[in-house]
Amino acid sequence: MALPKLLLQLDIDRHPSSFDGVVAYDAGVDHLLSYGEVTPENGVPLVHGAMFTRGGSGLRGTAIFIGGSQVAPAELILNRVLDTFFGPVRVSVMFDANGCNTTAAAAVLCAMRHVSLAGATAVVLAGTGPVGMRVARMLASAGCHVRVVSREGARAQKAVHQIGQFVPRTLLSPHAAANPQSTAEVLHGANLLFACGAAGTRLLDAAALADASSITVAVDLNAVPPEGVEGIRVTDAGREAQGRILYGAIGVGGLKMKIHKAAIGKLFEANDLVLDADEIFAIGQSLESGAPTPLKDRPA
Repeated sequence: MALPKLLLQLDIDRHPSSFDGVVAYDAGVDHLLSYGEVTPENGVPLVHGAMFTRGGSGLRGTAIFIGGSQVAPAELILNRVLDTFFGPVRVSVMFDANGCNTTAAAAVLCAMRHVSLAGATAVVLAGTGPVGMRVARMLASAGCHVRVVSREGARAQKAVHQIGQFVPRTLLSPHAAANPQSTAEVLHGANLLFACGAAGTRLLDAAALADASSITVAVDLNAVPPEGVEGIRVTDAGREAQGRILYGAIGVGGLKMKIHKAAIGKLFEANDLVLDADEIFAIGQSLESGAPTPLKDRPA
């Protein structure tokens, strides 16, 4: 008899995300063990419980999902979880705090439906945030030249340095855009636009988008009015307007949900998977192509 699939939900917030809990059950998890206000310290006994209760092949029946509304503190938990494992005594782990990885993967894959990324040029507005940095990383991993944009040049430089640890540094360039004129300049000659700003933050107005004639696909990941890019509706899912393709947050959301569910299911195929940005992007690519995703083992 197969062991039930158990998912430990480690959340930094007081109340673990009900969204992530519902998706877990929809993805086929039998039992969800949810814990809130998890820290790198108090989470270790929870990880030990996942590691030491099922041995051998039974370890693949338990997995960990790390989430919460803030990405940076959740990353500290991810690092501590991975440091707690040793040898073959480990379970698979998925990281998607605030939906950062699944949202970024879905956004990039939506653009890939219309434009080949290899050799293309993309602008990532608010490219220093958790979603923006992952969008830039995924674009560059596919051979795209990425302009990482922030209001402050120093923040853009720091983000490029961090992203460059995972992808060719030559494909990344930092840009400061503190006003409409500088934003318009950074858009010149680019093929793709991704707006990854905070909820309710307008990053680009309709006139500036209209003037950026080289942009063929524009994606706005802000779901809260006003739009991050004026003129992109939150429900846009490949709408054609003014000679370009537009995607809004809800329009990207359908693929995001598919990727999230597929990644949860992937956790139970082995006991040594770590599903972070690159792995979740690969799962999304497999969904778009219909090809299976090879398992990626984490070195012991």
